Amino acid sequence: MKFQELLIAAIQRSEIPLRFEPGAEESVAQPVTEVLKAWVSAHLPQSANTDYDAGYRALAVQLLAELDDSTDLPE
Repeated sequence: MKFQELLIAAIQRSEIPLRFEPGAEESVAQPVTEVLKAWVSAHLPQSANTDYDAGYRALAVQLLAELDDSTDLPE
């Protein structure tokens, strides 16, 4: 499953019905995804000099890939 699919499914289940044209869920999901990307990127270590930083950086890179839908979410 891709992050966007998960987010859109949550938006579709929301209590506030979206009375927009087709594609409204994607339009709502886009700014949420951008905020999450900025938030994760802000915590991305510049270097991986220690094992801790390397692990932290690897996690942030994985999360960013999931937000871009370039990889599936872990099951």
